[in-house]
Amino acid sequence: MLDQVIETIEKSASTGKIGDGKIFVVDVEQVIRIRTGETGEEAL
Repeated sequence: MLDQVIETIEKSASTGKIGDGKIFVVDVEQVIRIRTGETGEEAL
């Protein structure tokens, strides 16, 4: 699914001009839900 997401972003965001932006693909090490303080799977 990652490749589809990247392709969709590229197609919709590309103007061919400086400033189109960059796409960063990174692993998420930790997630925290600020409202409840939940972490990890519970925060998702």
